[in-house]
Amino acid sequence: MSNDPTPPRLSYPHVTPPEPGTTIELAPGIHWLRMPLPFPPDHINLWLLADGPRDRPTGWTIVDAGLARDDAKGYWEQIFARVLDGLPVARLIVTHFHPDHMGLAQWLCQRWQAELWMTAGEWYMARSVHANGSPADVAARIAFYRGNGVSPESIGPFAEPNNMYRRGVPEIPPVFRRIAAGVPVEIGGRAWFPIIGRGHAPEHACLWCAELGVLIGGDILLPRISPNVSVWPNEPLANPLRDYLDSLGGFGSVPADTLVLPAHGLPYRGIHTRIADLRAHHADGLDALAVALEVPRAATDCFSLLFRREIGPGNMGLAVGEALAHLHFLEWEGRARRERAGDTWMFRAT
Repeated sequence: MSNDPTPPRLSYPHVTPPEPGTTIELAPGIHWLRMPLPFPPDHINLWLLADGPRDRPTGWTIVDAGLARDDAKGYWEQIFARVLDGLPVARLIVTHFHPDHMGLAQWLCQRWQAELWMTAGEWYMARSVHANGSPADVAARIAFYRGNGVSPESIGPFAEPNNMYRRGVPEIPPVFRRIAAGVPVEIGGRAWFPIIGRGHAPEHACLWCAELGVLIGGDILLPRISPNVSVWPNEPLANPLRDYLDSLGGFGSVPADTLVLPAHGLPYRGIHTRIADLRAHHADGLDALAVALEVPRAATDCFSLLFRREIGPGNMGLAVGEALAHLHFLEWEGRARRERAGDTWMFRAT
C-alpha cells in the first residue's frame, strides 16, 4: 500500500501489458495475462506455464487465479480457447490467500479437475478467514480498530457480521498439495524453487526458475509500490514488517539479471536494486515516524506520515494495519513504547 517516493532503478523489457483475454509469451512456455480489478491497483498479473516434458507439453499450470468475478471467468474462457492448444489445465498454484489471487481457485479447479498447490500457511489462513464472522470475531474486530484510533463514526464496516473475504473468494478448494521452501516444483521439465515471503501474507510462495532466469514474485517484490504489510485483529501484537524485511534476505542468491514477474505492474530486471529500495523506503518511514512520536500518537494519527493517498472507509483497515506494522517495529526495536489513553493505544518515542 505504501507509495515508494523514489522510482526504482529497474529495466522493463515488456512495457505493453496484454489485453484482458489475451496473453504475451515472455519466455519459452511462460505466458503473461492480466485481469482488471475493481480497486487499486486496478489489475492483477497472472501466469500460464506450459507443463509436462519440455519438448512436448502435455498440459498447463496456472499461477494465481484472480478475483471471483464474472468478467474474469469470461477472460479465462477466452484464454482457454486461444492459448491452450487443446491441452488441459492440470494444476493451479496460488501464491497466497488474498482474494485477487485466490478468488477463482475453486472455479478453476472444478473447471479442469485440476490440483491446487500452495503453502500450508496460506491454505489454512484462507480457510480461517473464510470462516470468520462469528459474534466473537466481530467483537474482536471492533475492539481492535476502536483501540487503535478508529472513530465510532468510522467503525461501521468493521461491525458488519458479513464476511467481506467471501465476496472475492466464494469457496476454498477443500484439498491441496503443499509447497515448501526449498523443495523444487517441477513445471515443464524445469525446477522452480519456492522462496517464501512473509509479512504481506503468512507464507507467500515466490517461484524461481534458475534455468529460465525467471522469478514469479507475486506481491512480495512489486516494482513501484511496497506491498501492504499489516497487523490484523486476529494477531494484534504481531510484527509483520520485521517478518517482511527479514524474508527479503531469502532472495540473495537470485541473479541480478533475473526477470521478475510481479502480481501488479510490469515485469522487470533489477531485483537487488529493488530490494535495496524497499529497505530504504521502510527505513525512511520508520525514522520519520520515530521523530513524530515525540508527541504520542495513535495509529490513525500516523496516516499523513506514511501515506500519500486519502484514507477513507474503503482503505481504513489497510491503513490502520500498516501504520501499526511500523509502530510495532519501532516498539520491538525499543524506539517506541505503547501506553493506554482511555480506550486507545498511543505510541510514544522512548
